Amino acid sequence: MEEVLDIYKRPYDPQYPQVCMDEKSTQLIGEVRAPLPVEPGKPCRYDTEYKRNGTANIFMAFEPLIGQRYTKVTEQRTKIDWAYFIQELVDQHYPYAEKIRLVVDNLNTHTKASLYEAFAPQEAKRIADKLEIHYTPKHGSWLNMAEIELSHLSRQCLADRIESKAVLITEVHAWNKERNDSHAKAHWQFTTEDARVKLRRLYPTISM
Repeated sequence: MEEVLDIYKRPYDPQYPQVCMDEKSTQLIGEVRAPLPVEPGKPCRYDTEYKRNGTANIFMAFEPLIGQRYTKVTEQRTKIDWAYFIQELVDQHYPYAEKIRLVVDNLNTHTKASLYEAFAPQEAKRIADKLEIHYTPKHGSWLNMAEIELSHLSRQCLADRIESKAVLITEVHAWNKERNDSHAKAHWQFTTEDARVKLRRLYPTISM
């Protein structure tokens, strides 16, 4: 926890960008009957019955100090999917960074070993060398600011039924562009000093 909090205290450095990364699974839900259109005094009405069209995954990378987000919709969230998302992050979004300070939760796909399952050793090492990974503690995913952005995405974009991956890609892209255009940043206030006071129950008791 303190390691992640110390990362958040560091000033902006384009050579060492702070990037939080997380992912979210979402259901694809289609209509069985067409919704009733809006009428004077009546909102659009949907039938309670719906059709399940499987699931999709949304990867989110968020650089809080400049208010920049990168999203990608995939069918799954396997080690291979994660590896290709990280490759895009390194090559397309941060090609000139010395290292990306990447904050992730400790899911078993979020490791440099995943890169070696997706790419040849030379390519996997090239990408791995660009990463400085910092893991949030178990039950500490609230420390990951990408999770906060995914919460905004869920409320603002995923509240309505989305029937297909193609529609989901369009909706997520539009949300991503609007958030980036607004330059909505995250101003993290919780510090290591705060943690030692407010979360002191999590620290071991030392007998002198």
